[in-house]
Amino acid sequence: MLRHQGLTLLIAIGTLVLTIWLYVIIPKGFFPVQDTGLIQGVTQAPQSTSYGAMVKRQGELAKKILQDADVINLSSFVGVDGSNTTLNSGRFLISLKPHDQRQQTSQDIVRRIERETEGVEGITLFLQPVQELSTDTTVSATQYQFVLENASLDELRTWVPKLVSRLQNVPEITDLASDLQQSGLSASITIDRQTAARFGVTPATVDNALYDAFGQRIASTIFTQSNQYRVILEAAPNLQRSLDSIGSIYVPSSSVSTGSMSGAGQVPLSAITTVSIKETPLRFGHLGQFPAATISFNLAPGASLGDAVREIRAAQQEIKLPTSFIANFRGASSAFESSLTNEVLLLLAAIVTMYIILGVLYESFIHPITILSTLPSAGVGALLALMLTGCGLDVMGIIGILLLIGIVKKNAIMMVDFALEAERDHGKSPQQAIYEACLLRFRPILMTTLAALLGALPLMLGTGTGTELRRPLGISIVGGLILSQILTLFTTPVIYLALDRLGRRFFPRHANEPPE
Repeated sequence: MLRHQGLTLLIAIGTLVLTIWLYVIIPKGFFPVQDTGLIQGVTQAPQSTSYGAMVKRQGELAKKILQDADVINLSSFVGVDGSNTTLNSGRFLISLKPHDQRQQTSQDIVRRIERETEGVEGITLFLQPVQELSTDTTVSATQYQFVLENASLDELRTWVPKLVSRLQNVPEITDLASDLQQSGLSASITIDRQTAARFGVTPATVDNALYDAFGQRIASTIFTQSNQYRVILEAAPNLQRSLDSIGSIYVPSSSVSTGSMSGAGQVPLSAITTVSIKETPLRFGHLGQFPAATISFNLAPGASLGDAVREIRAAQQEIKLPTSFIANFRGASSAFESSLTNEVLLLLAAIVTMYIILGVLYESFIHPITILSTLPSAGVGALLALMLTGCGLDVMGIIGILLLIGIVKKNAIMMVDFALEAERDHGKSPQQAIYEACLLRFRPILMTTLAALLGALPLMLGTGTGTELRRPLGISIVGGLILSQILTLFTTPVIYLALDRLGRRFFPRHANEPPE
């Protein structure tokens, strides 16, 4: 290639341009989705669903899930606790067979179970594989979260459904869910104060009677040698299922009873109250001091997190979301959005640091550029390998590229070291020196490259738990080493000669002078 230096320089420049173009177009993500053998499920029923109905529907879902051939067992949770903030939500933790006993990944099984449970009416199931590496601090229906904050709850009620409706048309997003639940049902009891006064019934008496029936009042505590048990006062379960039972609750009256009233000194609530049903929020979400609503989503098959983030931002602009909203991603999607800028700065910082160290080592401004010229070929190989295998560029891929920077530049270091020594100590011309360096250093260059390549193959080809994290690392290293090994053996000598001529033209006194 020393006879075709112009063509070789064009190839080197084209490699740099191709690296930048591939970085722009490659699908980007945060961390690969791991197959840990566990699936987390969140269920949502209509907001007016009672506890009994929720238990029944959750049980129907559990039966459907257990029928799947790759499911070993599951745990089901219904009711209000630290994770389930409303009665119409529930949770599943599903255990899968070991990797060697099933043919499909956890993501494939998630999609299959979702199809199998679509026939269960009155409840929706959201599934996601449990991850060992996670930046999420809250439990949500799906994997990624987008949070809207506003000081006005009315604006949240107006604009969140509009954004959710728009995002349902985005092909990169699936399993869309919102925690804005403003359509629950509540019973409002209005006391006829004049009638209640005639019977001598106070509002406090009505309140105590309702709490006795439905509020889990502690009536007593039974102590034993090893434990204690609380006795809870409540109405019979069959009286808790209908609003009509509220009217049959009797309260004590201080006036003389009439013949129309059964029981001396007792007045039914139906005589002094009216019951009405109205919509009410099931919960008020807050982030800091302001009301907030979380929109959660999963990625559609084949979609990248970078594409989904761009589409959500575009939808936010399209519906003209008011400026009073604070719209931010949360958890993994937030870390991904901030890492897009940090990744570029990290790579640039690594390159600048290496340039300074190599400049001090060779006491030259020119030769560090020769060594760093090997990096674009490694970048092209790594990015092409990631794209061809469908991995995309994520944190593990970036780590692989950073490792490549240290591995690949040793090819040029070996050649440049020998060439400079041949020029300074043996008086050879730059072309003779670099040519001899290529011949004598080819064997150690090939040996070190093969050692690194074979060391990365288990990362790329391994199976079992956790391989999803290691595979992009191995793919980027293997792809970068193969292409850089082919190109740098030809481009590095030509770049060395071109920069040497440039150095002699602008720094004639210092060109390849031996250090003092």
